[in-house]
Formats: sequence, C-alpha cells, structure tokens
Amino acid sequence: MSRNFAITGVGGYIAPRHLKAIRDTGNRVCVALDPSDSVGILDQYSYDTCFFTEFERFDRHVEKLRRGNAENRIHYVSICAPNHLHDAHARFALRVGADAICEKPLVLNPWNCDALQELESEYGHRVYSVLQLRLLPSLIALKQSLALRPAGRKHDVCLTYITSRGPWYLNSWKGDVERSGGLATNIGIHFFDMLMWLFGPVQASAVHVATSTRIAGSLELENARVQWLLSVDRNDLPKAIVTDNRPTYRSIVVDGQEVEFSENFTDLHTKVYEEVLAGRGFGIDTVRPSIQLAHDIRHAAPTGIPSDAHPMLKPYTGKVIGPYRVRVGHSERTILPAVLS
Repeated sequence: MSRNFAITGVGGYIAPRHLKAIRDTGNRVCVALDPSDSVGILDQYSYDTCFFTEFERFDRHVEKLRRGNAENRIHYVSICAPNHLHDAHARFALRVGADAICEKPLVLNPWNCDALQELESEYGHRVYSVLQLRLLPSLIALKQSLALRPAGRKHDVCLTYITSRGPWYLNSWKGDVERSGGLATNIGIHFFDMLMWLFGPVQASAVHVATSTRIAGSLELENARVQWLLSVDRNDLPKAIVTDNRPTYRSIVVDGQEVEFSENFTDLHTKVYEEVLAGRGFGIDTVRPSIQLAHDIRHAAPTGIPSDAHPMLKPYTGKVIGPYRVRVGHSERTILPAVLS
C-alpha cells in the first residue's frame, strides 16, 4: 500500500535524503513546505506535489485532505525544518492524524518529550526519530562484538567528528543556539545516541572546551570512558583528509582500534523509513537519553583541558581559548571560558 507524505523544510540540506527514502519505499510526497521557494528538486520525485511557503496555508491544505476522501489523507509528515521547529511540526503531524518522521534532534529540551508522548496517546499516532547510525552495518557488527567481550570492564573510546563549514554556518539558524541547540545538539546528538547504544547510559559528563566552532569533553558511560570532539572548523581536519580533498572526518577508536563508519553514512535514511513503515521505528523513549545529554552539555561550563583530554586538544593544554561570540536569538553575547589547566 502506498502512503501519502507531507514534508516540512523541503528546501533544506537534509530533505533530499528523505525525498529519496519516500520514493524508494514506494510512497509519494503529496504536500511540501519551505519558506524558501528554491525547491526545484521536487520535480525529481513528482510533478504533483502541492508546495507552500507559508505554514498556515500548508496546515489548511493538509487539514482539508484529512476531511476529504480517505485515499488522499496524509499518513506521515517528514520533518526536515530547522531544529527549533521540530517540536511544533511533530505536534502538527499528530493533530492531523499522521505519524511523524523527524530529523535529529527530535526536540531541543528533554521535557518536550513528555508533551509529545501525551499527544501520541491522545491522537493515537507516533513520532519517530532518524537514528541512522543504529542501522550502519559496521556499528551493528561492533555492538555484536562488544556483547561477546568480558563483562565488567570499561572500554577506552575516542570519538572525533569534524565537518567543514564556511562562515555562513554561524550566520544561519545553525549558529543560533536557541534555534539549533548548538554544536552538541546540531551535529553531535546522533553520535551521543550511538555511544549510549553501544556502551550504556551516562554516569558522568564534562565539557572541556566549548566555542562557536568546536566543542569537546568526556563521558563516563556504563561500559566506556569516552573522549569526544566535534568541530565545524576545517582547520581541525587531519592532514591526510585535507590532502584527499575530503571535507569530513569521522572516527571512533575503541580500545586503540579504529572502527570505520564513514562509508554508506549518507545512504541510511531509506533503511530508517523501512523500519518505520514496518512498525520498528525509533520512538521518543529511544531518543530521550541523547536529548538529555545534549541539553546538559549545552548548559555545562567548560572545565578546561585535563591531561587525559581528546588527543586533538593536547596542544592547547595550559592555554586559554576565547573569548568568543555566540548568537542567542537576534543578539550576541560574549562567552569567557575557564582558564585551561
């Protein structure tokens, strides 16, 4: 049976992966929303998609479909809008009798999960998150191998994610903490989910450095000690990656052994959709711990760089990084990080 989809944020970076997943699972995009009208990509998937630049008209059209013939009703709403809109768009999906498939992060604050779960019960529909790393074969193999290792030991883990972004990043909604949630939420939340999925819940967390382009810290998980670093500064890329003219570097090292998880990273959305359509999608309870952790990191004061920090921070030990400017809404404020030890 073909399902009808609506999609929000269709003009954004991540939307093409959702459009492809909808097509590849045999379904169709009926309605799309984006404040920008640079959405010619829709023609690659359908010439019949109704498009709106105003949420009010989009809402009215979907509601009209809900009250019309059953075969035209929207079954799923794919949410690709800026992060601060995810919560509202998920509530919209439930209200019009649809399930939601939402890009990360589902919400910015953990208490927003409670309200969505109440609405799920009220409307009888579900909100699913895109946690594609849980479907990556190399990480599934790692999880299986970890289960075979002796219990009761802590693994040493080093996670690095560097993705090159130009000046536009900080001047867009992604550089606005109130709209994106900051680096830990915008580019890190699915890595934090991955770490907890592999090594268990958080026992302790510390932030060593937090600037507008780089954030790093440590985690004590049930079965691992983790040093992590996230960056959008291409100057942080390893020389070999720069030489190969690659803009992104992903690495997870477990007990000194590198685990490859760069390949097929961008091709997992179709698998996510297949799981949702089969009733095995990742629900609110699954994503809640990573939302809580990202929230806690966002509000943590940097402690400085300890001797056992992420290897890429070692050259900065004993130095002060900052001050730096961070956008909050329409204003900016200066952050003065701690003097590093």
